[in-house]
Amino acid sequence: MQRAAHPDPTPTLRADRRRWAALGVLAVAVLLLAIDGTVLYLAVPALTRDLAPTADQILWIGDIYSLALAGLLVTMGTLADRIGRKKLLLLGSVAFGLASLLAAYAPDAETLIAARLLLGIAGATIMPSTLSLVRSLFPDPAERTRAIAVWSAAFAGGAALGPLAGGFLLEHFWWGAVFLINVPVMVLLLVLGGALLPESRDPEPGRFDLLSAGLSMATVVPFVYAVKHVMKAGLDTVTVVCLLVAVVAGVLFVRRQRRLTAPLLDVELFRTPAFSGAVLANTVAIFALTGLLFFFSQYLQLARGFSPLQAGLAELPTTLAAIGAIAMVGLFLTWFGRGRAIAIGLLITAAGLVLIAAAEGAQNYVWLALALLPLGLGVGIAQTLTTDAVLAAVPPRKAGSASAISETAYELGVVFGIAILGSVVSFLYRNHLTLPASLTGPERAAVEDSLAGALSVLDPSTPLAQHARESFVSAMQTTSLIAAAITAAAAALAWITLSPRRRTHQATA
Repeated sequence: MQRAAHPDPTPTLRADRRRWAALGVLAVAVLLLAIDGTVLYLAVPALTRDLAPTADQILWIGDIYSLALAGLLVTMGTLADRIGRKKLLLLGSVAFGLASLLAAYAPDAETLIAARLLLGIAGATIMPSTLSLVRSLFPDPAERTRAIAVWSAAFAGGAALGPLAGGFLLEHFWWGAVFLINVPVMVLLLVLGGALLPESRDPEPGRFDLLSAGLSMATVVPFVYAVKHVMKAGLDTVTVVCLLVAVVAGVLFVRRQRRLTAPLLDVELFRTPAFSGAVLANTVAIFALTGLLFFFSQYLQLARGFSPLQAGLAELPTTLAAIGAIAMVGLFLTWFGRGRAIAIGLLITAAGLVLIAAAEGAQNYVWLALALLPLGLGVGIAQTLTTDAVLAAVPPRKAGSASAISETAYELGVVFGIAILGSVVSFLYRNHLTLPASLTGPERAAVEDSLAGALSVLDPSTPLAQHARESFVSAMQTTSLIAAAITAAAAALAWITLSPRRRTHQATA
């Protein structure tokens, strides 16, 4: 009697290994993009000495990257659905590497601004493709959740590693090194991505609408710029005009998408509370994380006297906890379901913010390190599951446009976090200051502007400098509590909109 043949498991094992290796390539791309978004902050003093930019040029060096990135995500996500996600990612990697070379060796401020613009455009071609390729590589929901956890950890980890990488490079090399590190990583991405990543696209993409792409940019870019500008200059004519342009363009964009048979963005998705709730929860989670970390770096260096490298190392607990969320997210999903797990992740984030507010006044850094752990864990869980919820709401052929929505929410969370929480910190810092009448002129203006300005004109050992530090710490503590309250409110909203009962009712309807 002939023995029944058993199927050879080797091809399946090879396919699995190839998929997870491909995920590693995508995680490296996301990690580098996230690092590039925060690594420049520490390099500003050094490049200012070499290039002598004006105050306006310094602002544009910092802002132009995020403006281009946020403005083009929706357009590039839809373009990836049409021409191929792998193709667009590899083309974007070449452009990112070349723009990094231009930025590293920029001879003047104008060239550096142009290079940062090109980096933002190239980054917008890479980001949606990474997440949409995760969607096509892992069709199984359980595997997709784990894969998105890896992707989210790379994103959160990169944002936190930016200051650490920048601090290390600036202590050993010139400021251009913070851009030059992109080049070998992009070469590696091209080689491994070309070999491991599969191609995927929308089989019925429809016509690409240039007018919709223009309206999308006209909505996002002026809005993001207005939020950034109001933080620096207050509510002035520029802010009002930018907001009006964004509102008008946004209304026209939505109306046009509803009329098109193949829209650039399916705005009807936002009529589903579960989808809108997931996008909002994603934005709030990143709002809390980046808004805090941006000013936390200043707190560590200016209030606690850490070097840039020490400050970067001090923020590592957030990164480690975000990576630890990979192991926890499956358990949370099993125990609570997606909606309640997102809400609990946001509540953990809020608890971390409260603990940070308490620990910022403590002398021992250990208390701060312990407070950073729930912040990273909560953000990692919430971001992973909200991203998964957004991708699960659309068919695979629309993965690029759904990825663009998720990543645009991320970018808006970054902008709002820095601008809104930054404005609150600045206001509270000035409100806590009690300056002597003898302090007048430019010195008084510098002290009132920021803690960095105060320490640039005051002897760090004087009682007035110590008073400025205490005012900044008090402002940070209050701001952390405000961010905690906003995050807790988002948790309640996620619990309501993403609960199993609500989803069942929507499915029945």
